[in-house]
Amino acid sequence: MANREEIMAKVRELIGPFNNKGVELSPATTFQGDLEWDSLTVMDFVAAVEDEFDIIITMNMQAEIETVGQLADAVAKLMDS
Repeated sequence: MANREEIMAKVRELIGPFNNKGVELSPATTFQGDLEWDSLTVMDFVAAVEDEFDIIITMNMQAEIETVGQLADAVAKLMDS
């Protein structure tokens, strides 16, 4: 089981190929506002996260996740269940 710091590091790594603007990543970085991702990019990224952590992120969960930190928390919670 990974801790939050390990999850954050892996999430940052997964964001890399999608970070076309070179945004400095922090737990408060937003996907829509800071990274300016469209829905297709979000779907591709979610698929990469799901594959990496072997989890399923529901559409309802996706709608509630706005920041990198919230995503790390959601991944940790899903990995624990």
